[in-house]
Amino acid sequence: MGLLAYYSNMENEELQSYRAFLVDIDGVLVRGGEVIPGAIKGLVQLRKIGSVFLLSNNSTRSREQASLSLQQVGFPIEADEIVNSAFIASEYLREHFGLVRVWPLGEEGLSEELVNCGHKLVSPSEADWVVAGMDRDLTYDRLAQGLRASLAGARLLATNEDATFPTPDGPKPGAGAVIGALRGMGFSPHAVVGKPSKIAFDIALERAGCALQDVLMIGDRLETDIVGARNAGIDSALVLTGIATEQTIGDRLCSMRFVARSICDLAFGKFISS
Repeated sequence: MGLLAYYSNMENEELQSYRAFLVDIDGVLVRGGEVIPGAIKGLVQLRKIGSVFLLSNNSTRSREQASLSLQQVGFPIEADEIVNSAFIASEYLREHFGLVRVWPLGEEGLSEELVNCGHKLVSPSEADWVVAGMDRDLTYDRLAQGLRASLAGARLLATNEDATFPTPDGPKPGAGAVIGALRGMGFSPHAVVGKPSKIAFDIALERAGCALQDVLMIGDRLETDIVGARNAGIDSALVLTGIATEQTIGDRLCSMRFVARSICDLAFGKFISS
């Protein structure tokens, strides 16, 4: 993508063709827990066009926790409209391996979602699976427990491998830092279920219940949101309120239908063209 220019389609006919929107959370709606200016207005506008599902790699909160947090700052979102990587990991295990014994290497939301799905939380020595995600309280002892579980035969499932996540103070380490530590000890994940994996998009698209051509993914990361949407066969829109910037887009091989400064600009037909 070369020099960026802006154009406005105030009638927004281009978005009217979609029946469902898959929307990332971090970097699109919020940054480090703070609402991105105009994001609530943009999400409300998208709801006037079609259904909205939040597809997020964040595994630190359960869907219920995430919806309550978003509602508290003004977003009209219910738990069943959220597809996050904690939920995706839980569903993936249930669909492919049944209800299993799990030791979670992550935060409270990951544990809650695993239990909600029917899995049993056990000690590292008893686990059939280690499910690893972002853990902002990660300790050396927790990593050692993950090592012991893996040495005892537990398989590893990763919620995602995002290297960083956006905050008002700049990027901070994401789940990729946790997974990287496990890889460094010689253990590779059986699967990585979050974006850009087809696993994540299949679960989200099943909930959307629309034909592929009727769904638009809206995200802030080229390597997860845009690549994942392309691999899933759906259109995508990149917003510049999170990880991606005008300077970092460059001549990428990713194909996205829209680029906008924010989800609010996107929802009201203010796009960027090359």
